[in-house]
Formats: sequence, C-alpha cells, structure tokens
Amino acid sequence: MCGRYVMSKATSDLLSHFEAKEVEGSPPGPSWNVAPTQNVPIVAERLDEGTLDRRLLIARWGLIPSWAKDAKIGSKLINARSESILEKPFFRSAAVKRRTVIPAEGYYEWQKTEDGKKIPNYLYSENESLLGFAGLYEFWPDPDLPEDDPERWLLSCTVLTTTTRDALGHVHDRSPVIIPKDRYAEWLDPDLTDKAEVQHLLDSLPEPTLTPRIVSARVNSVRNNGPELIEPAA
Repeated sequence: MCGRYVMSKATSDLLSHFEAKEVEGSPPGPSWNVAPTQNVPIVAERLDEGTLDRRLLIARWGLIPSWAKDAKIGSKLINARSESILEKPFFRSAAVKRRTVIPAEGYYEWQKTEDGKKIPNYLYSENESLLGFAGLYEFWPDPDLPEDDPERWLLSCTVLTTTTRDALGHVHDRSPVIIPKDRYAEWLDPDLTDKAEVQHLLDSLPEPTLTPRIVSARVNSVRNNGPELIEPAA
C-alpha cells in the first residue's frame, strides 16, 4: 500500500536526477504529505517525431482508465498490485503502453499494533535522496468538455505495489515497487510491450533497502504539511 508520500524537491532537481528533457504542465509545490487525487510529477518517455524524449509530466494521483465514465473512480485506483496489472482491465493497457516513474523522497505507512492502534512510519533510503516508484499513467477524456478544449484530457497515474519481503514486513505487508536508477530506461522504454517481458522486468527488480522511522501522528491529517512531518516522533 502507498497512500501518502513526500515530494519536496525542486523541478530542476527532478529534471537532473531523472535525466528528463523538460516539464509539461504546472508542477505542484513541495509537499511532505502528498495525498491521493493531488497533482504529482511523473516521468515518462514518448516518441516525438521519431525521437525518444523523456519528460516530466504533471498527473493526478489515482488512475482513471480512458474508458471510465466518471473521474471519481481514480480515488479507488491510487495503487495497482504489480502481480496482476497485466490481467486487470483497469491496468493491462497502461502496463504495456504507459509506464512511468514517480519521483518520491520516501513514503508513509501505518503499522498496526496488537491493541488496534496505527503507528505512522516514514520509510526512506539512507543512500538515495530520491526514489523512483514504478507507476502507470492514463489519459482520460472528460465527456463534459468539447473535443477542442485544451483541458479535456486529464492525465492520471497509479503507484505499483508488491509484497514486502524483507524486515519491513512488520510495518506493512505491501510496499511500492521501486525502480533502481540504472533501470529507469528499461522500465520507461515504449518499445517494451510484450507482457511476458514486462512481467520478467518486474520479477527481476532488486529488493530496495529502506529505513523506517516512527513519526508524529500529525501526518494522519492531509491538512498538515511541512518538513517536521518526517522528523522522529518525540
């Protein structure tokens, strides 16, 4: 599960780290409490007049399939189980045509205790200042807007998750799929359209090394934001 994460880096830092050519759209401001349905930066590769360009796009977090009747479905599709994206109708088209890397500095997960409480943890890498979540994106045509309206096509995304296999399983049994920096090009490659090869790529990804840190319960409210949210709880 990935329901909140941190993305406070400047757009210039993202362009540099992900080797993207330019940004399309208006980047959101820094956030230490990114929540579903908010706009987030994503990285994608597209062919433009025969040239492969890597760009930073701005998408709504919560995938809206192109055939959906209502954008509200996006709030239920903030995550996609990597084990089934090639079969599920919501995701299978994007899985072979529209893969993305979603920049994040870390994410929050809530650890359940025996007495029913939920303790917020911030999970991050001690070695990497930026992580790349595996994601999918879609363009959805708003039926209420005319075809020539520049706002008609809504870009949305989802974060892929997998079973947590290492010691972090005590925090939560699901975690985001993280793409190593040296494999961004492989994941984003628009020529990779074979289902078996996409699945093989997912299966071959290494287990990330992340550190959990118990943080303040202030992160529970999306109204709270700021760097203090990722500081150790008192």
